[in-house]
Amino acid sequence: MISEKLDKVLKGCYPEEVAQVMRAFEIASDSLYGQKRENGSPFMDHVIAVAEIVACEIGLMPQSVAAVFLHEAYRLSSEKLDEFKKEFGNEIILTAKSLNKISEINPKDTGLQADNYRKLIASYSKDPRVSLIKLADRLEIMRSLDNFPKPKQLKKSTETLLLYAPLAHQLGLYNIKSEMEDLGFKYTDPEHYRFITNKLKAGEQDRKRMTDLFVKPIELALKKAHIKYRLKSRTKTAFSIWKKIQKQQIPFENVADLFAIRIILESPPEREKELCWKAYSIVTEYYKPDTDRLRDWITVPKSNGYESLHTTVTTPQNSIIEIQIRTERMDDIAENGHASHWSYKGVKTGQGLENWLTGVKSLLESTDKRSVTHFLDFAMDEIFVFTPDGDLRRLLAGSSVLDFAFDIHTNLGLKCSGAKLNGKPCSIREKLKTGDVVEIMSSKNQKPSLDWLNFVVSSKARAKIKQKVKEEESKAATVGKELFERRMNNWKISVEDEVVTYLVKHFKCKTAAEFYAKLESSEIDISDVKPLLTEKVKTDSAETVKEQAVFAPESKTNQPETGSSDFLIIDEKLNNIGFKLSKCCNPIMGDEVFGFVTIREGIKIHRINCPNAARLMDSYPYRIQKARWRNTSSANSFQAALKINAYGETGLGQQIMEIINNLNVTMRHFSISDEKGNVTAKLQILVPNNQVLDRVIFNLKKLKGIKSVSRISNV
Repeated sequence: MISEKLDKVLKGCYPEEVAQVMRAFEIASDSLYGQKRENGSPFMDHVIAVAEIVACEIGLMPQSVAAVFLHEAYRLSSEKLDEFKKEFGNEIILTAKSLNKISEINPKDTGLQADNYRKLIASYSKDPRVSLIKLADRLEIMRSLDNFPKPKQLKKSTETLLLYAPLAHQLGLYNIKSEMEDLGFKYTDPEHYRFITNKLKAGEQDRKRMTDLFVKPIELALKKAHIKYRLKSRTKTAFSIWKKIQKQQIPFENVADLFAIRIILESPPEREKELCWKAYSIVTEYYKPDTDRLRDWITVPKSNGYESLHTTVTTPQNSIIEIQIRTERMDDIAENGHASHWSYKGVKTGQGLENWLTGVKSLLESTDKRSVTHFLDFAMDEIFVFTPDGDLRRLLAGSSVLDFAFDIHTNLGLKCSGAKLNGKPCSIREKLKTGDVVEIMSSKNQKPSLDWLNFVVSSKARAKIKQKVKEEESKAATVGKELFERRMNNWKISVEDEVVTYLVKHFKCKTAAEFYAKLESSEIDISDVKPLLTEKVKTDSAETVKEQAVFAPESKTNQPETGSSDFLIIDEKLNNIGFKLSKCCNPIMGDEVFGFVTIREGIKIHRINCPNAARLMDSYPYRIQKARWRNTSSANSFQAALKINAYGETGLGQQIMEIINNLNVTMRHFSISDEKGNVTAKLQILVPNNQVLDRVIFNLKKLKGIKSVSRISNV
């Protein structure tokens, strides 16, 4: 395997370059002998894989490959690299030293922001190839992430999404950027990653059929015009689909540019623009273009060298498809960046590559914020903050110290009295930024107030604050109500709803509970109540309280279901076709589902994020049946299983049972175990739909000591 990868790295090199790379390889092999990766494989496997990416995917010259080997050989002892200056030259040694410096950067120690990280990389070397090699190193780590323990998987993935993927985008390395984003998405949010990828697999056959129909007239017209071409379809990456779903608040089915068709033309340099616009005119002869979405990066290429003609068209079937038109040269640069283009053409030195590398250097070192605005676009809605132990936490932009405390644990948030921010004391209101190191301070006397809602942004923090304040108000209201009723009895005044409503309005309270709470806190003096009621009886004895009846609007006639011919409608019967709910994921009404045609058991219904969904869609696409629940279905209860992880709280089992009983949900099975203070409970319940299940989960999560509540296949 190593021999094959070295052959790829050395392909097309001059003899003296081969000798130089092999010498660096020998040095690394000797220095790293016996060192292992997390999964027990030789560490040299990583080094060789990085060298292959540097040479074959990014397209850097053999000198960069030699620098990779020397850097890995003496990562912790840069001074030893000076011994090889005569043998390898100053440029390679400086590159290796720069890589050593970058490898020492530890975000939990430096508190770096994303743009500071970029500037730091640039400051370590005047040669921009250092940045490209660092991207190759991170890409190999992401490809091997299964070898790492879970905490490292999350940390590496989050750093990649925040720092490295935007850097790859900035340099025009779109393939690397897309792969990094999808791999990072897979480990930071596996549930939604599986949802998107399974959705893509489920619709793959439909997209293929639509593509075949779409390109037929275009292919005939291109051949008639004697234009040599090739077609390539590109489905949007899972990460970019998920970001669009979040940003636009739309379902998966409403993502317009889910995939694009690329028309790649063979063209001599002098005819590139002419042929691209000719192909554009052919496309728009058959399909209606959206002129607002026309992007001409052929006349004026992007700053990173990207050239292409983009437009969006609508088919007669009202499908929206993105079209990209470019030449082979443009496509090569778009896929892999300028470095790969020059390597692909077999050019050992070229002004184009040098100009691009000079541009990269300027871009990385630029202090003009306008030139790097899109570099930070990804991080605009999120920040990444470290605990003193180096754990990485992802928060919404604008989060405060209090948001961070609630993100760690609810009880810590409720008792939070301040923090040490990067070693300095600060208040709970302090806004955080990416790279901050936060140590939370707490006090047992601290109590939350509604004022806290003015400086928290996370839904968890807001919900817990409201819940706790409501609990405190409820306790105060109970005491205040007892005081009120006791005094009313002493005054021989009947406690009626009309009386309470009058007092609530008079003291400008929103609810009776607020009125009682203010009595308890003496904000309202109980001695002021009797004169008010006495006066009211005298002046308003004849007045009655009018109650306004509230009627539910007339129910509209149920509309007939449309567009159901392509779907299996899940109800009690369907034209005598038998179907069963799969036991591997136990779908319930409201879940997104699909049908799988079995040989002996009819159609099995699976959830779209079932662990077996990807395998079924890959192996048997022709047996996949679209399915959805009938809107008016009155099906029986569905079986659902839950797993609860919690701290060892007294009476937790009883509290869980009370919640299930209060929600009128039938319990089929319940078990609970406690190992060294870590409680695990499993329960099986019957629910009519996933809305009721969500309500059960929501109420369970509110219990004290609960760490997580998750849905499982079976108990």
